[in-house]
Amino acid sequence: MTPRTFEARCLRLPAVTKVVQWEGTSVFKVGGKMFALGGGFAARSGGYMFKVSNMAYAMLIEHGLARPAPYLARARWVQLVSNNALPDAELTACLAQAHALIAARLTRKARTRLGLAHPDDETT
Repeated sequence: MTPRTFEARCLRLPAVTKVVQWEGTSVFKVGGKMFALGGGFAARSGGYMFKVSNMAYAMLIEHGLARPAPYLARARWVQLVSNNALPDAELTACLAQAHALIAARLTRKARTRLGLAHPDDETT
């Protein structure tokens, strides 16, 4: 996936903002919390970085598609071995999952303000 496509796929997700920090790295956030990184130091040290579930973390690393992300591994972030390590459709799904994992940890008030639905927010 090209950097331009990566950025477009991240920005397509609900309530996403982009800031550039850390040596020109594009940082994609939801509710002020990071869920994906591209370019800058991420590009110089390998591929895109993003938050994953525990199972995805183990599987991506075990299959040699990713490695623990520098500085973020303890929070279950991976760094792809290259920007093309995953087919575009799979990387798009991973970005949506990363966004969902971070959005789910936002407060109910923050999710409401951002227009993000969450199953726990519904009352019966």
